Amino acid sequence: MSQNTSFAKRSQPLVDLGLEPYVLQLEVDGLCVLPPSVTGVSEETIDQMVAVLLDEAEERVGCQFSLAQGPAEAVCFDSQETPDTSIAEDRMQLTQFLIQQLGSLHRLFRDLAVNPVVVELMRHMIGRRALRFSSHNSFVKWQGAFGYGPSLGLHADQQTVPMPWGRQALTANCNWCLTDYTLEGGALAYVPGSHRLNAKPAATDAGRAVPVEAEKGSVIVFHGATWHGAFPRKEPGLRISIANYYRHVMVTSQEDLKNGFRQELADDCADPALFKELAGFDDEFPYLSQSQPTPRVVEA
Repeated sequence: MSQNTSFAKRSQPLVDLGLEPYVLQLEVDGLCVLPPSVTGVSEETIDQMVAVLLDEAEERVGCQFSLAQGPAEAVCFDSQETPDTSIAEDRMQLTQFLIQQLGSLHRLFRDLAVNPVVVELMRHMIGRRALRFSSHNSFVKWQGAFGYGPSLGLHADQQTVPMPWGRQALTANCNWCLTDYTLEGGALAYVPGSHRLNAKPAATDAGRAVPVEAEKGSVIVFHGATWHGAFPRKEPGLRISIANYYRHVMVTSQEDLKNGFRQELADDCADPALFKELAGFDDEFPYLSQSQPTPRVVEA
C-alpha cells in the first residue's frame, strides 16, 4: 500500500464526519472550535450536565452555586489544600476548582468522553491505536479579577514530557463549553501556532495570547504542545467546562483509570468497547504482577 493510499485510508473517518476544515485549523493554529451542530451533543444534554455539576459543586463546597451568581457564599481554599499547580501565581486568589473523575460520576460524562467527533480528532493528533484517556475533569470558575495572574497561566499540556517534541501530539485536550466562553467571562487563552515551536512558553508570552470565544455547547480541541491558559472572569456567574484530556499510550495517565475506575461502569455508556479501549483496561502496562512466562526445570 502506498503512503498516499495509507494516509487516505486513515483520514477517511475525518472526511466522513466532515472534519477536514477543523483538521486544517489544528494543523495551522494548534486549536479549533467545533459548534454543537458538528459534535451532535444537544442543548438538553449540556443542561443536564450543568445540573449534575452544580449539585456536585454544592455537595463538595458546602454552598449553592448558580450560573447567574456563582457561589452563594464567600469561599476560599484552605492553605493546606490549595492546589499545587505550576500555572497559578497566587494560590490564595484562585477563583475556580476542579471536579475530578467525572467518568465515575455519571453516564453523561462517559458518553461525552467517547464522542466520535472528538475521538476522531484526537486519533488524528495522537495516533489511532495509541490513543488513551488521561483524565475527565470539570472546571467551575467564578468572578475574580486575578485569575492566573499576568501570565494567564500560559503552559503546554505536554510540557512535562522531555524535549524535543515532534509533530505528533503526545497529549491533546478538549474543553467542552457548558456555558458561553467570552473574554469577560474568563475564556480560554492561547497563542496561535505555538504548537509548531516545540518550546515551552515564558510568562512574557502572555501578550501574544488571544481569547477563544465560543457558544455554549461548543468544544475546543487543541494539541498538547499548544500554549494556553485562561483570562480572569470579570463578570458575575459561572464558567463551567469539561476538560477531557487524552494521551499517547506511552505517556502517564493523570487518572488511574485502569486500576481505580469501576470497570463495569464502562458498559453503561454510548460505546462500551471504545471506552474500555481508551481507558486501557487491557493494556499490558503498567502490570501489577509477573506478566511474562517463567521457565521451569525440565523433569527427567
